[in-house]
Amino acid sequence: FSGVCGDEFSVLRSPQSVVFRDGSWPIPGERIPDVAALSMGFSVEDELSWPGLAVGDLFHRPRATVLVTVKGVNNLTLPVKGVSYPIENAVPFSLDSVANAIHSLFSEETPVVLQLAPSEERVYMVGKANSVFEDLSVTLRQLRNRLFQDNSILSSLPLNSLSRNNEVDLLFLSELQVLHDIASLLSRHKHLAKDHSPDLYSLELAGLEEIGRHYGEDSQQFKDASQILVDSLQKFADEMFNLYNGNAVVEVVAVKAFNSPLMRKTRSILQSSQSETDNPYNLAYPYNYNYAVIFNIILWMMIGLALAVIVISYNLWNMDPGYDSIIYRMTNQKIRMD
Repeated sequence: FSGVCGDEFSVLRSPQSVVFRDGSWPIPGERIPDVAALSMGFSVEDELSWPGLAVGDLFHRPRATVLVTVKGVNNLTLPVKGVSYPIENAVPFSLDSVANAIHSLFSEETPVVLQLAPSEERVYMVGKANSVFEDLSVTLRQLRNRLFQDNSILSSLPLNSLSRNNEVDLLFLSELQVLHDIASLLSRHKHLAKDHSPDLYSLELAGLEEIGRHYGEDSQQFKDASQILVDSLQKFADEMFNLYNGNAVVEVVAVKAFNSPLMRKTRSILQSSQSETDNPYNLAYPYNYNYAVIFNIILWMMIGLALAVIVISYNLWNMDPGYDSIIYRMTNQKIRMD
């Protein structure tokens, strides 16, 4: 990959049906979802005049698109066999439009759609993803517990200057554990990678950004974490590419910081750990003194309305139209007069 300063959009693996041209054409940050949609064979509302993506085989589109967003770094030293492009105007984006297109066009075939941001505990699953990734750790507490299990990456990953006792390091390592678990769980359902419906994976990693804030970008911890992340991403890309028999697109977006002032507010791992320390037993919050008053008002009002409906319904059911209703009484008198 070229060492261009600024944010980068990189393609680690892609099938022959999707052609990414080698060049330094900048890609607008807001059009990254359109690139993912076009590479999967979907149409977009606004025409994309970006020369980096060429017209490939329209009858053999990729079965999966995997997009990993790495926050806190401009570019990563990824292998030479890929291709990268500078990002112009890096703004927050999401693949919701691509996920909606897959869900609407292939709803009967139940495609796998997974969107996950471990640091924010944000997850979105559609179709077979609910059954495939039902054991996937998505909350911060689950991720921390997953790291200290026997088959976690801590037993095989060289930590170097990183520590198992630091919350910031654990967040970074837990995101790498998520990458490993996604490929491992999908390998148990290989038949889903051979169906005709396309799958979508969108992951957002913020652990490297937290390490840069905590230790500094010139620290040895940040350098070791960057190298570990590169190796893990390449391994994850190769595993996903092989699971789909070479018919998957794996992309990485490296963004130092989003430019949009409307960027979604994220929750830091340090804030999360502090809140868990304040409430270690996960107790419910104390009720307000007005709780009993409001509860009684709502309860007896609902009981009174229910009784009123029952009494009114009973009286209407047993009403004599000729004597109890003024409408029928006046009608009978008018008929007699006529």
